[in-house]
Amino acid sequence: MSKGNLYLIPNLLGLSSKYKLPKSQKILIEKIQYYIFENQKPGRAFIKKICPDKKQSELIVNILNKRTPSDSIKTFLNPCLNGHDVGLISDAGCPGIADPGAVIVCQAHKLNIKIIPLVGPSSIFLALMASGMNGQEFKFNGYLPIDKTKRKEKIKLLEKKSLLTTQLFMETPYRNDNLLNDLIKFLKPSTKLCIACDITLESELIKSDTISNWKKEKYSFNKRPSIFLIQSNQP
Repeated sequence: MSKGNLYLIPNLLGLSSKYKLPKSQKILIEKIQYYIFENQKPGRAFIKKICPDKKQSELIVNILNKRTPSDSIKTFLNPCLNGHDVGLISDAGCPGIADPGAVIVCQAHKLNIKIIPLVGPSSIFLALMASGMNGQEFKFNGYLPIDKTKRKEKIKLLEKKSLLTTQLFMETPYRNDNLLNDLIKFLKPSTKLCIACDITLESELIKSDTISNWKKEKYSFNKRPSIFLIQSNQP
């Protein structure tokens, strides 16, 4: 029996996203019965939006996130071993990119299961594209420390590194404004800061400017998914 494939299916960055999936992906999603979601609600909402006629009761779903026991993860690709395709879907954006899905992809490689990544939105790469910053050398740093002292130290360190390499990071949406205030406080006036907020949504806002200019206007990004990028122009 030939093995099924593992399809890496990018989720929309919000149900009101302007992004349109290729028709071929909709057809593929309609056919797949086995899925691995990061969480039930976002995964099922995505399937319902893309394929409204697909019966939710027929979906066979496993959940993969930080609370998933490591022992159970080993069974998630059993359908592939039995000839069925499996779709891996993150809560938003691309599976495996700032997402726990990488562990499943690693397991698929060990089992010689064919992995097929599909085209779709990634807030990280869309933000980098729109920032005007160095796209040849960049690093995504995930979340910054919550502790004030450690956060200040991290911001200062990333600013030094950003002289040669664009530094990207994110924050829990309800703490975005606190992070923005810290960046304005601790970064040099000439350092460039880009915030890409609500990417692909109607409320999308992407602003790239120096810290000195960020200080002149008041913005609020609270409770809005955002990517932060910095690039320094002086040691």
